[in-house]
Amino acid sequence: MTDALLAITVLWGFVFIYAVMATMDFGAGFWSMIYLNRDRTQATNIANRYLSPTWEVTNTFIVALVVAIYSLFPKATYTLGTILLVPGSMILLLLALRSAFLVFSNIATEYRKPLTYISGISGIIIPGILISVLPITHGHYIDVVDGVANLNLQRLFTSPNEYAFIGFAICSTLFLSSLLLADYSKVSREMDAYKVYLRDARILGPITLAMAFLVMYTLKHEAAWLYSRMLQDLPLLLVSVTFFIMGGLGVFLPSFFEKGVRGMPRLSVITITIQYLIASYVYGKAHLPYIIYPDITIHAAFTDPNSFRAVFTTYIVGFAILFPGFIYFWSLFMKDKKYLRQAAEGKE
Repeated sequence: MTDALLAITVLWGFVFIYAVMATMDFGAGFWSMIYLNRDRTQATNIANRYLSPTWEVTNTFIVALVVAIYSLFPKATYTLGTILLVPGSMILLLLALRSAFLVFSNIATEYRKPLTYISGISGIIIPGILISVLPITHGHYIDVVDGVANLNLQRLFTSPNEYAFIGFAICSTLFLSSLLLADYSKVSREMDAYKVYLRDARILGPITLAMAFLVMYTLKHEAAWLYSRMLQDLPLLLVSVTFFIMGGLGVFLPSFFEKGVRGMPRLSVITITIQYLIASYVYGKAHLPYIIYPDITIHAAFTDPNSFRAVFTTYIVGFAILFPGFIYFWSLFMKDKKYLRQAAEGKE
């Protein structure tokens, strides 16, 4: 594996981790808004208990992602910064707006409802804008004038493929977050909230799968080069669909561990995450060697070898320090039933 390929693998790893964590985070904020006035189910309390310790952890990965792009592929930074000026600015503005209102909604209790609505709506828009970066890199929406790349916004926002990606991002956000909140509700013994989130997952699963097929259909007409390359890994795509179906079945089948309870959301979360990992691998592999098609490749934009080794070593050391902390955080937050039930009692 060349240094450039290793670097893009690290970068794509950051993208995948942030995509999964942010999906759960943004979705939880939206569900908190949706069930704000339904106190009987405790669905909003469940979403808020998940949000409280996780949104700050999630935001650290987008910082690592931006630093990795600038450090590992500096020659692509100028072009990326130019064509992503509008969507990037919108993302930063919405992230700042959501974070601020999310904090204030827990402090200024008299304004809790409007603050929750603003943070919830802004949070569900962010994944749609984030994923719009992917179609932009397909090259169809970029005009090069006098050697400077410019994003053609009219062409972008009249593209069916762009809206298919946005729809897939929003549906995936709501689907995966409803699965995680169902699992969190089940462990916390909040069975009314569990039934609500399990119902949402059952509705959103088929819609998300349909949006994934719509992405592929529109991709065939607007980025045929990428579509044909993805079909070269058709067996992996079929495995990906199989894992998605397994995750969907997990919300319908009876639990193996608890009699009288339907659904295995923990199994569904794991299988859907594996499905996303396989699908993202196929997409990323098909996209190589281009960062932005057809002008910028990973080899042309790569940093010098000495800088790469220094940055790569720093990331390895950083993860060696932080990863055990993330594992402990996850085990405390999602697996320690005593902790979860104490948190639930504290909210009552």
